[in-house]
Parts: sequence; C-alpha cells; structure tokens
Amino acid sequence: MKKLFFLVLFFTANLLLAQKTVTGTLKDVETDTPLLGANVMVVGTSNGTTTDFDGKFTLEVEEDSGEIKISYIGFKPMTVAYSIENGTTADLGEIMMKPDANALGEIVVIGRGVIDLEEDRETPIAVSTVTRQEIQKRAVGNVEFPQVLKNTPNVYVSNQSGGFGDSQMFVRGFDQTNTAFLLNGQPINGMEDGKMYWSNWAGITDIANAVQVQRGLGSSKLAISSVGGTVNIVTKATNRTEGGFARFLVGNGSYLKGTVSYDTGMNENGWGFSFLLDYWKAHSKYANGTKGEGQNYFFSVGKKAGDHNFNFLFTGAPQWHDQNYSKDRELYDRYGIKYNNNYGFRDGEYLSLRRNYYHKPVLNLNWDWNISEKSNLSTVIYASFGRGGGTGDYGNGPGYIDYPNESELQGGAYGPNKGLIDWDYIENVYNTSLTPDANGNRYARPADYEGTILRASVNNHAWYGSVINYENNISENLTFNVGTDIRFYKGDHFRQITNLLGLDGVREPFGGNPENTVSTTFNPDPWAALFNYAEEEERIDYDYSENINYQGGFGQVEWANDKFSVFFQGALSNQSYKREDRGNFEETKESETVNKTGYNIKGGASWMFLEGHTIFGNAGKYSRQPYLDNVFPSYADNTQLADPEVDNEEIIGFEAGYRFQTDDFQLNFNAYITTWKNRFLSQGGVYDPNGNEQNPEYNDVTYLYTGIGQRHKGLELDMKWKPMRDLMLRGYATMGEWRYINSSDYRIRNNTSTTILLVDEADFTGTRIGQAPQASAGLGTNYDIISNKLSVSVDWNYYANLWGIAEPEDALIPNYQPEKLKPYSLFDLGAYYNFDFGDSKIQLNGNIYNVLDHEYISQKDNYGYFYGNGLTWNVAVKYLF
Repeated sequence: MKKLFFLVLFFTANLLLAQKTVTGTLKDVETDTPLLGANVMVVGTSNGTTTDFDGKFTLEVEEDSGEIKISYIGFKPMTVAYSIENGTTADLGEIMMKPDANALGEIVVIGRGVIDLEEDRETPIAVSTVTRQEIQKRAVGNVEFPQVLKNTPNVYVSNQSGGFGDSQMFVRGFDQTNTAFLLNGQPINGMEDGKMYWSNWAGITDIANAVQVQRGLGSSKLAISSVGGTVNIVTKATNRTEGGFARFLVGNGSYLKGTVSYDTGMNENGWGFSFLLDYWKAHSKYANGTKGEGQNYFFSVGKKAGDHNFNFLFTGAPQWHDQNYSKDRELYDRYGIKYNNNYGFRDGEYLSLRRNYYHKPVLNLNWDWNISEKSNLSTVIYASFGRGGGTGDYGNGPGYIDYPNESELQGGAYGPNKGLIDWDYIENVYNTSLTPDANGNRYARPADYEGTILRASVNNHAWYGSVINYENNISENLTFNVGTDIRFYKGDHFRQITNLLGLDGVREPFGGNPENTVSTTFNPDPWAALFNYAEEEERIDYDYSENINYQGGFGQVEWANDKFSVFFQGALSNQSYKREDRGNFEETKESETVNKTGYNIKGGASWMFLEGHTIFGNAGKYSRQPYLDNVFPSYADNTQLADPEVDNEEIIGFEAGYRFQTDDFQLNFNAYITTWKNRFLSQGGVYDPNGNEQNPEYNDVTYLYTGIGQRHKGLELDMKWKPMRDLMLRGYATMGEWRYINSSDYRIRNNTSTTILLVDEADFTGTRIGQAPQASAGLGTNYDIISNKLSVSVDWNYYANLWGIAEPEDALIPNYQPEKLKPYSLFDLGAYYNFDFGDSKIQLNGNIYNVLDHEYISQKDNYGYFYGNGLTWNVAVKYLF
C-alpha cells in the first residue's frame, strides 16, 4: 500500500508541476482602460475564460505553444500566439484591443432586431459609422448633433450660426424632412412635417453609443421617408460594468457645461442601472443674441432574465435658446457677420424677439427574446410628450413701426448705431400711443396691425408607438424578417401671450367672438411649459389639433453564402389624418378623416469576387404619403383639405458600389441616382401682380407647388487607412448633379387673408437644387503622439457647387438659375490627453473648429444669407472612476 500511495503522489505532483498557464491584461488602445468580460479562447478548442474587473485573465492550457482568440463587444477580434519556455506560465503582458468602427452592431446590447444596422444584412449599402469615442472627443458641448457627421461623404451641415440646435443637415442634397432619423429603432422625424429640431435632442451627443449614416436606400425595413438616407442613432443602454465619470467643459461664447454619469453594472440577479445628468448655459453660440440654457437627463434600467433581455430608458433635454435668422448682405456689411436683428434691450435688460423653448421627455422600452438558436423577437415600445414653442411678435412687428431714426437698410424700430430692436421705444412710445378704451385700457388689435406684443407659437404633442421585428434563420444561408410599425400622434397648436410690452391685453375676433379679449401671459420656459400653458379661453390667433395614426407592416428575405448575397424587402402602410379647429369658429369644427396608403419595395445583390473585394447593386421604389401640413394647408380653416388634393410622392432609387476591405484599409466607391416625382413643395416669398420685386404689393405669401420633380445623381468615394498602430488617415470626395426635371402647377396664397392670388404653371426643368454643395472633399488624420496617452487630429473639408435656394418669385422666369455661392474650405483641430490619477483616470480634450477663422456663406434661403461660424472652440476635463 505504501508503494501505491507514493506512486499516486508522484504522478499527482508531476501533473501539478506540468500544469501550463497563459496570463495577460486586455486594454482599450484608445483610452488605456481595462476591458471587463472579454472572451479568451484557445484556438481549436472549447477551453476559455473571461477577463476580470482589471482586464486580467488566467487560462490553463495543455500545449506549450499555440494561439488564443480574444473577442470583446465593439472591438476588433484578435488572435495572439503564446509559447511557454522554461516554466509553466506565459505572461503576454498588456494586450491592446482596437475599437471596430465597422462593428456597430456589436455595441448594441438591446434592440438588435429593431435597429436596422448595415452589418445585419449581407448585401452592402453606402454607409458611414461614427463611434462613441469620436463623438465624445469631437462633438460634445457647444457642438450639436449634426456636426458629428460633418466628415461623412455627402453629408452637409449648415445654419450653425442660427442658434443652439438650429443647424440643418442634408444627405445627398435632401434636407432633414426627407432623411429618416431613428433612435434605437424609434422614428423621430416630426409626424406633421418630417422636420428635425436638434434643440429638442441636445442631449444625444452625451448618450449616443454610435451613429450610422445609411445614404440612399439604406437597410431600414420600415416604410419611412428616407429619400436621402437613414440616420441610426444608438444610445447607451444599461451598462454591463460599474463605473462613472464627471466632466466640465468650457467653450466660446461663455459656454459652460457640467456632466455626471454613473453605472452600477449588472449584478448577480441580472439587474443594472445607469444615469446621466447634465447642465449647460452660454451667452452666445457664435452670432450675437443667441443665448441658451438647458439640461439633459438620462436614466436606464436593464434586466437579463434567461433568454429575455429588457431595457427601459427615460431621457429628455429641456432647453431654451435665442435664434438668429438669415438676412441681407448689406446688414452684415454694416454690422458684421455676427449681427442678429432679433434682439435688443428693454429697461437695460436683454430681450430677444425669437426664443425657442421645448421639453420633450422620451420613454423607451426594449425587449429582446432569443426564442431559439435560429429565431428571435425584438420589440420597442415608446412614448414622447413634447411641450413648448417659439416666440415672436404679434400685431405690428418691429419692422413695420414708424420710427424717428429709421435705418435706410431696414425699416422699423431698429436703432441705427447697432441695428438692435428698440424695445423701450416700442413699449413707451408706440404702444402708449394707442387709443385707450372707456376704461383706460390699451389693447393690441392684431387684425388692424395696432400694437406690438410678444407671443409664443405652442406645439404640444403626445406620441406613442411600437416597432416589432421577428427574425428566423431558416437555414444556414436563408434569413427571413417580418414585423410591424405602429404610431399614434396628437398635436395641439395655438398661440399664447408671453409679454404685453406695457399693453393691457389683446382684442381680436377669435372662437366666434368678434371682441375676444385675452391678457394672461406665460413664461417661455421649458420646465414651466410641461404643465403651465394657455387654456382654450386664454389662447390667441389660432387654436387647432390634429390626429395622425400610422400602421405599417414590413418583411425581408435574404439569401447569402461566402461569395453571393441577394435580398428583397417590402413594406405597406396606412396613414390617417384628421384636424379640429377651435379658433376660427364658434363651435369646434372637425375635418373628415383622410386615409392614404403608401409602400416601399427594395431589392439588391452583391458578389465578393476576390477576398476583400465586393461589388453590389440596390434598387427601390417608395410611394410616400404626404405630410399632414400639406394635406391641410389653410390657416383660415384648418380643417379644409388642399384643393387639388395632394397625392403620394413617388421616389425611385438606384445605386451600385464597390468595396475593398482589409484589417487596416477600407475603400468604398458608390454611384447613385434618385428620381423624386409628384413632390409637394411650399416656399415663402413676396408677390406683385405687376412684377415689382422692389416694392411688392404682397409681402407675405406662400407659393404652393403640387407636382415638382427632381433628380439627384452622383458619385462618392471614401477611404480609411491605418498604416501603423498610432496613425489613422481618412478621406472622401463626392460629385453630384441635382436638378429639377419638370414643370409644375402652382398657387400663390396670401398668408394674411389666406386667399389664392394666382393659379398658374411654371417650368423648372434644369433648375439647380440649392442649399447643399454638389461637390465636396475631405481629409482627416488622427495620430497618437504618445501611445494611449496623447493624440491629435486634423480635419479639412471643402465644399463647392453650392447654390442658394430657388427664389419662388424668380423661379417663374424661363431658364432661371439660383445664385451660385462661393466655394469654401474649413480646418478643424483636436487634441486628447489621458493619464492615470491613482486608481482612476483623467482625460483632457480640446477642439478648435474653423481654426483659420475663414469667413464664408453656408446657405442662402428665401429671406437672405447665413454666414457660417468663424473660429469656435471647447476644452473639457473628464474624471473617470
């Protein structure tokens, strides 16, 4: 027995001594932070482990040499060789993992089925992705969301000098109303008009995990208005790991911003919580008179329960900001490119004519269910409740008041020295000159253009919806999707008084009462707007509501192997519209319910003819329902349908491309053509029956076109190259030709009386489409001077073939072309420094935009010109724990 005991002990000792181990530490190459929960596997086996809180792993192996495969969400997978010599442990030291900009899907921890990402489909599209790391470095603070995408081919951002959140974004020449924006799979374009108000989404840059721009047909399965493309915004969900940060940021215009965020991580019961709070304020964005202030809040709770994954988030960005509009060049020449004629001083206190204020809480519940290895169900249920509006004058505007020192450049009560509104004159001289009634009260009478007050145009809405997607991998090569998209929307529109400017109230025909009088005022504040807004008897000018219901179904089937892929996709939807008008009638008047059916069909194929080389082609047709504002265009009767009736718009798109990709290099070349027919278009302007544009008889009209057609075609080239670990280079070039292609019936409506002044036809064939450059190019680089510590970035963007908008009164002239604006280029610089601070980290980040302070015009609209921002900057310090 003793011999047997010692024999067993001998073999056991030798086995223990022969045990082999591989160790190492995984870190993010950009932030030098440990990666918790990464998978580490021995290649060719099922032997594996995960990293701990410090990013460390210990893996027992059987062979003296071999390879381990490392994978982590949002990072490029790695294969690392190991060799054990003269011992039992191979320490691989620090292993730096690179974020994968093309693996956006890997960071989506919830909502995979309803967030239509490019990599979820084998057949390629024209796409660009911006990661969270780049967003946090380059576009947080006094840089609003569209600027995140400025280095993307055929994406143009204008009107940055308008105020916080007033930028406009164009994709392939199509504006925001014709580009679809999705937040975690939830459509967020305005239901009434398709518009995007970025001030309502000021917190997106703080909570975005990534943004993917799909130009053209895109991969979205919904029947949405993606004429130009689709922008997928993926926000952070409940974080799987514990940690947080505090950040303080300063910028030009006395901009200040403070942010705190904390994640509990996922506990052993599958629960986790995340929150973020933020506050900012500034004296100006760039132009004068563009003050702003706001907050951002985000709360998320997640639960992992077997095959089910739930996440609930609640977020909002209440804000107010003062606005700057386009204007004549002569005014810029007199007062400078920062001039803003929307503000002045009253009793020595700053007062803006145009203030936007809004609060839009958003609730979003995602549920993912892995039904089996081959099928899954993904659902998002959402709701939003918008409250707020925008201020302006009511009655006789400042520009129409008789003023003793009237400027030769602009009429009305604008002081000649600085061109600012003379509020003291308006209140103390003009308003006091009104004839009082028998009780000594002075009232503004807007119908007679007597008196000046400030009002708010209020847009309160409630929006509920759900998107559901079921996916089944029928076989190794065949995938099938089917789902629904349902939305319910109600909007209330009215005006309320914000400042009486010394008067006692407003007296006007309203709600069936010819001498209706209102004197209650309301504070244009985003928090007050949630619950304190005018009741029906306290409203002025107009008061109406609308209901929009949308029901859609969609499906997609795709077959793919290692070389080929082919897909077909279709969606069918019904949209109903109904309005109620309380302001123009003694009793509430209701419209009939209008139903319109729309659809889209798309198909495409791709072929990888060599490793890394892929060609593809896609085609699609949309029949898009008109927006509600086009169905009901009248102000005198908000329930009156358009005459003639507005039909669906028809869009046909074709695109083809070539993609070459290796581990460190990617090149994309795309060609596209989009034809858009039967478009309804409305443009504000002036009109004179005798052609006198200098002194027109009608100064406030709308041109209503019912059959506009346009064609956008062009080429896009972009590349990204990482020649060495610490250096990244990128570039793009685009060339397009965007023109109107037919004649259209049109009507001219007098907005004062809502009567139709003229019905005629105009030929727009060959007219250039303006507001976005039809040629552009860009280069950029990011270089780590000290690896994982100090990096710098430089970006250059060039824009050419930029036309102003076609002026409606001039576009009626045969062979008319809008004004061509000068090309321009901009340089941006950025720097980032990261260092340890005990067990925590501190990051310093700074950016200078338009570093050469170049002076340029970024847009020309119906009312004048917008100068772009000159030199702007921000600096942030961030403490991570």
